Order: sequence, then C-alpha cells, then structure tokens
Amino acid sequence: MFEGCEYMKNIYGLTLEDLENYFLEHGSKKFHALQLFLWLYDQRVESFDAMSNIKKEMLESLKKDFSIDRLKIVDVQEDEDVCKYLFELADGEHIEAVLMRHDYGNSICVSSQVGCNMGCKFCESGRRKKVRNLEAYEMVLQILMIEKLLGERISHVVVMGIGEPFDNYDNLLQFFQIINHPKGLAIGARHITVSTCGLVPKILEFSDFPLQINLAVSLHAPNNEIRNQIMPINKAYPIEELMRALKVYVEKTNRRLTFEYILLKDINDSDACAMELAKLVKNLNCYINLIPYNETNNIDFKRSSTVQIMRFYDILKKNSVNVTIRREFGGNISAACGQLRSKKEEL
Repeated sequence: MFEGCEYMKNIYGLTLEDLENYFLEHGSKKFHALQLFLWLYDQRVESFDAMSNIKKEMLESLKKDFSIDRLKIVDVQEDEDVCKYLFELADGEHIEAVLMRHDYGNSICVSSQVGCNMGCKFCESGRRKKVRNLEAYEMVLQILMIEKLLGERISHVVVMGIGEPFDNYDNLLQFFQIINHPKGLAIGARHITVSTCGLVPKILEFSDFPLQINLAVSLHAPNNEIRNQIMPINKAYPIEELMRALKVYVEKTNRRLTFEYILLKDINDSDACAMELAKLVKNLNCYINLIPYNETNNIDFKRSSTVQIMRFYDILKKNSVNVTIRREFGGNISAACGQLRSKKEEL
C-alpha cells in the first residue's frame, strides 16, 4: 500500500461494489456486503466482531484480509466556528483536516496527500515536499473520526487540504464513491468540492466522471507572468491551456466552476489584475472566490489590505463577475494549509 511498506488493506477504503465482489469470491451473498457497509457507516462499529448478522467464518476472512484500524488524532486547535485536527497515520506521517461551521451545516476540508509537489510559493503545504499519496481510507477516516468527536454530521466536504487531489486521482475517485454512496456517508455530490491547481489532463478526465462533484481551480493570477512566479504548475499548463480545458469541462458537465484567488499584497491584487481577471473569465459559467491570505512564519508573502480586497471585489462586480470574499476562519490558530503539520514535524 505505501511505498516501501507492507500494510493490510483497510476496510474503509473499499466501495460497496468492492465488498460485493469480495463476498461473491468467498462464496457468500452480495447482500452481506451491504450489511457490512451499514455496520461501518450507519452503526459506526469499530470491530468486525460487532457485526452480529455476518457469519463467523466470513468475519474471520475479513479479519485476515482487512484492517479496521483508525487514524490517531495527535493535536486539535480550536477557534470561533473552526477546528483543526492533526492526524498521525499508520506509518507515522501526519496530515490535517479542518472543520468549519457554517449556517448551512458543518464543512470539512480534507487532505489528499502527505505533503505536496506542486510547489506553490505562497503555500505551506508546498514548502514541504510530497511523501506519498493518501489511500482512500485515510481520506474517509478524516470525516468519520471528526464526526465521532463532534457528535454531528458533516454535510459538506472540500478536498483542499494538504496535497494536489488530481495528483492522487484514482484514490480520490474511490473516496468520492464511498462518501457519496447513500449507504456510505451519504454526502451529496453537489456538497462535495475538489480543488486543483491546474492539472489539465486530469481536468479533462474528470469531466467524464459521473458524479456531480464541484470543481474549484486555484488560479491566483490573471496572466502567465504572475502565475509562473507563484505557481510552477503554470509552466507545464499555462493559463491559455488551462482555460481551454475548463471550457471543455463546463460544456460537458454543465456545471459552474469556482476560481480560488488568494490576494497577495503587491503581487496579484492590483486594479489592473482585477480588470485582467474579469476579462479572463468573461462568458464562462463560474464565480470567483477571493481569499484573504493566511500569513505564515516560513513564507514572505503578505495579506492584501482590507481596502484593496474590497477594491478588487468591486472591480469584478462592476464587470459583471460573480464574486465572493471567503469568510476568514482560524485567525488565532495555525490556519494556513499544512501549517500545523509543519509545526509538528519541524519541532
């Protein structure tokens, strides 16, 4: 499962179809897979022995072939309407997830990799390189364990934590199928969002994925000159190529895009940048989410002033762009993506 390691496959990484095939291969009935799924996601049992309506010999096979282990929570930081969790994985690596409370429900931001190779200059996750991809179960368990601690349901999921999700594509789609399934976590596809920094081939591939998952694109610049400076991915897939792929995506899916745009003082927050951005997204079914920057001790970029954020917003509005300013969470904790992990591992 992990490079250089041998670990038993974890049961939380299997779809219902995977389990049905497993039961059939072991001479059992498909409906036992549904029973097991209900034990995991409806009853939330944490032991195979608690699954009282599955035959003993089948339980022994499950114990032999699968782990039901969970992750370890090693740190929790809380602020108003936000809580950040640091998880330790089976191989001792660390990832983060963030719970955000909104008036429409509880949203969780999950990680998809240990570290990130995209190297965005403003990002704490990108400062520390990718160690490995997360398995599907490691993404599922971020939600399950926070729901258990919270005693409440998670209604919305965003895959915007540590890592580039489309760089872990197969495990990502497995994760989506598990959490979206009505007998799994039953989180509606339209309540799930995945963010990419712009892996064009995967955007095109994702346009054929049957679930109506929302797509967000970390844009952060209106032209190649600025984007090349702050996002190395742009040298592989420049803005013109990215926008062509996104137009194909919108035409095929008929879904609205989100563009994430972190405002960095004196880098990408000028009036000219706002005008250029408005022109770039003209006639595209999208909206822009402006994000005030969370400064970190390890990176020199600074947050744009509130006055300039509002100027940028107003210019987009006046040019008929659908735009919002992201509500700020976690001002008193290690809010930036990857910051809590970095603090833990750089002690």
